[in-house]
Amino acid sequence: MTVGILVVSHSAAIATGTVELARQMASDVPMVAAGGTDDGGIGTSFEAITAGIEELGDADAVVVLCDLGSAYLTTDTALDFLDDDARARVHVSPAPLVEGAVAAAVAAQTGGDVDAVLAAAASAAASDDDAGRASDPSGGQPGGAAQLDGTGPVDDAVASETVELVNESGLHARPAAEFVKTAAKYEASVRVNGVDAKSLLAIMALALPKGATVTVEATGPDADDAVAALVALVRSGFGE
Repeated sequence: MTVGILVVSHSAAIATGTVELARQMASDVPMVAAGGTDDGGIGTSFEAITAGIEELGDADAVVVLCDLGSAYLTTDTALDFLDDDARARVHVSPAPLVEGAVAAAVAAQTGGDVDAVLAAAASAAASDDDAGRASDPSGGQPGGAAQLDGTGPVDDAVASETVELVNESGLHARPAAEFVKTAAKYEASVRVNGVDAKSLLAIMALALPKGATVTVEATGPDADDAVAALVALVRSGFGE
């Protein structure tokens, strides 16, 4: 299933920039920016949104992300003018624009169906408390970045290995996306430093720098293979 992504913003620069950012991690996903008014001003355009949906016509489904309330209103108006079949392909997500678009794009890149893409986008709306816990590299323990153990090991993990980040930029956006793409290939449930290894935003929120330890744990029929592949990816420096 091919899922396209339409980014609707009041600013053409924001819409275009968001698509450019997402393409760094999901180059094969069809994405269209629909930002600004028809005369280049700040606002949204019925015509641009309609054209964007048409441009994504070859996709099996389209996920739309918007920045502000009136963008949703313009999008709803555009959808009202579609025929029933075309309208059924389009799904509007309430997720935050930038984070949601990036998470959705990575999910689509890994072969997720429209429900998986919408769920990935929705993960961007995690509570501030969750984000704060994930972004605390010490896991609330003394020792700071030297003890990057997240929430600790999973009790029933059948495969586990710890490795050190060697790439200069650490587990930033592009390596995190590669990590998620690799984890998504396996049926096993995989966690990295206590968070879901198949959630781009959860991994990015760890903010792991070069030299940090990464503990990969997995449960499931292909757990050993999943851990081995992810550890090899980390040791390779993600090709950087």
